[in-house]
This record gives sequence, C-alpha cells and structure tokens, in this order.
Amino acid sequence: MLALSGEPGHKHARGPPFRSLAHGVMSQKDPSGHEGRRTATERLREERKRERAAERRGRNLKVGAVVVALLAVAGGVGAMLAQQSGGDAENDAKPITVGKRDAPAKLTVYEDFRCPACGQFEQRFRKTIHGLEKQGKLRAEYHLVTIIDDNMGGSGSHAAANAAVCARDEGRFRQYHDVLFQNQPEEQDDAFADEKTLVKLAGKAGGLNSSRFRDCVADGSHEDWVKKSSASFKKSGYQSTPTVLLDGENVYGDQSDPLTPESLKRKVEEKS
Repeated sequence: MLALSGEPGHKHARGPPFRSLAHGVMSQKDPSGHEGRRTATERLREERKRERAAERRGRNLKVGAVVVALLAVAGGVGAMLAQQSGGDAENDAKPITVGKRDAPAKLTVYEDFRCPACGQFEQRFRKTIHGLEKQGKLRAEYHLVTIIDDNMGGSGSHAAANAAVCARDEGRFRQYHDVLFQNQPEEQDDAFADEKTLVKLAGKAGGLNSSRFRDCVADGSHEDWVKKSSASFKKSGYQSTPTVLLDGENVYGDQSDPLTPESLKRKVEEKS
C-alpha cells in the first residue's frame, strides 16, 4: 500500500525542519506535506500505468491462446474431413459414376479394358447392372486400372482408360465402356494402344464423333487421372481385376459362393 506522505511504509518523525547545506542555503519541506503527496501521487499514477499495461498483456496472451486453440481445432477438423473424403484429393482419382447418386446401393468396380476376366464379368452382368441402375436401385463407380500393361507391357490399358474418360466428358461413358469390352482384343494383342482403333470404336457408342473427343484421345488428356486411378488400386490391397464390391463388401472373389446376376440383383434389392 502506498503512503501519500513521505516514503512508502515510513512515517514522518516530528522535529526541527531538515536543513540542507549542499549549496549553502536551507531547504525545508513543506510542512503541509504537499511535496510528499505529489511524489506519492506520481508513483501511484505510474503504478496504475504498469497495472493497465500488465492487464493489456494478459488480454493479448488470452486472445493469442484462443486463436491458437481455434487453429488447432480447425486443423483437427480438416484432418478428419480429409480422412473421411479419402485422403489427399490431389493424389486421388475420383471414380466414374453411373446411375443415380442417391441410389441405396453402390457397386464399386476395378477394371482393366485389356483384362479377359473383366470382359467376362461385363458380358455376364451388364444387363443386370444396367437394369438396377435404371430402376434407381444401384449406382456403379468405376476405377479404371492398367494391370495388364504393367504385367505384360504395352499401353492399351492406359490408352483405353484415357479414351473412356474422354467419353465421360461427352456424357457417353457407359456406352463407350460397353463398346470397348464388347470389342476387347486378346490379352496379348495390344490393339487398344492404337488411337485410330479407339476413335473408330467410338462410332459404335453414338455421340462420340466430335473433334473434342478425338483430340482428347490423341492428346492423352486424362493420362494423369489414369495413373492416379491405377496407383489407388495398387494401394487398395486388392490383387486382381475385376474386383467388385457391393457397399464395400467384396462380392465377386469368393469361389465357394460365386456371384451370379440373380444373387447380385437380390443383394441390391435387399438394400432398397
């Protein structure tokens, strides 16, 4: 506590006036204590300034702490959303979707246009899948991969996948996808590496005779997408094509309970 007269914590002793001989003159404090009060008041004012400065620093520290906390929360939410969306969007190739997005069941298909087993799957299940899509019961998501090119050499898997994405740009993915499998060459025949073959087959899909589609095929416009899609398949843990998942469950690889068009339809309708 500050004393308003004299030094803090000390009382003035009564007695004769204080004499100073420094300059040969006598100096006497105001017996009323005015000089002491002014000094104490100044000290009190400075103390209050220090207190206000300390309060401001405290408020700034609190605001800084709140900002850091909010940034940490935002970072955590961002990380959670990134996990829910499948990781780094720049490194992922979104699948090509066919059918109503709000369909109650989702079929995930990993395919290679050069893969004979993929061709067999398409020939057997195409009609059933189309029918379920038209009824709004199923949407299919296609991940195009290049496992045959990687294992046997060539570039037909890459080129055909790029052309299929070009067809998607024109709103004709399903049609062109089916045409490629209906005209699939032998596994050792890298016919899909020929740009002219891919453009010629587009004539059977209807609506793909535009210069934009031809340029897209020739330029390999979606080559990066194809590479990312195939890389995602390699990281998925699945080893072969076709890999077929119904709402995340592998329904095609169990040899003891092989999938049929009828059982696929039943499984899908159970979800409707």
